[in-house]
Amino acid sequence: MENLEGFPEGGHRVLRFLAAGPASLRPATATGKVLLEHETRGTIAVNRTVWDAMTTQGLVAPNSHTAALSAEGARLAQRLLAARLESSSSQRDLDTITVETEAGPGVVLANMAESPLSQLARRKGRDGALFLTRREFDAGERLRADYTRGQIMPRLGANWIASVSSGKRGSGGGMVDLTDAALAARQRVDRAIAAVGPELAGVLIDVCCFLKGLELVEMERGWPVRSAKIVLKTALAALARHYHPAVTGTHRRQALHWGAEDYRPSID
Repeated sequence: MENLEGFPEGGHRVLRFLAAGPASLRPATATGKVLLEHETRGTIAVNRTVWDAMTTQGLVAPNSHTAALSAEGARLAQRLLAARLESSSSQRDLDTITVETEAGPGVVLANMAESPLSQLARRKGRDGALFLTRREFDAGERLRADYTRGQIMPRLGANWIASVSSGKRGSGGGMVDLTDAALAARQRVDRAIAAVGPELAGVLIDVCCFLKGLELVEMERGWPVRSAKIVLKTALAALARHYHPAVTGTHRRQALHWGAEDYRPSID
């Protein structure tokens, strides 16, 4: 990440948060802090000294209740993002992984440093075992593949999860035509999201599809430190059960009684 002389420490976080759009501004309960809030991006606390320094430098344009980046702040945010992307692109960790496709399992080349899920899959717990099972990792990669194949793009300020595969096909209304494969992929994403439930769907989309890091997810959602990986593992376990439902019994239910067409049970 680019370091600028005179830039307040902690200001990068504010730039990243406001780069996505304006946010509500209010004092925090804790002394010496202010809160930036957004309906979908969550809440972050900012030291008052950092906020005052960014205001003085003309990077943010606050008023009584809202705050946004100034033109200079937006340009700086773009420079920092470009530097971050350039740094990450130079750190490539190529490996082969097996993913589920419509034709069955397939081996592909992937940049393991790019995907937060791939990085998490390499971590081990205190017992020495991998934190994620192979089935949980494969479930996350399968969701990502369907998300990409379905050409799903996020819409700021809207809940895309409620209507991933909605929309008519054809040339009317300015809608982009979808191939049958893309539409089928969207429907699979819809079913997967419905299976895990709204409480767990968000973290799956953020990490597996948007490739957000766990720390960023915790910051945006206001979660405690190191909690995102636990929620993600729970979500991946539910997703894996959706893709590979377990057989819950081996015996068929036996009929208790066979009766003729006019049979009526007796009531004691």
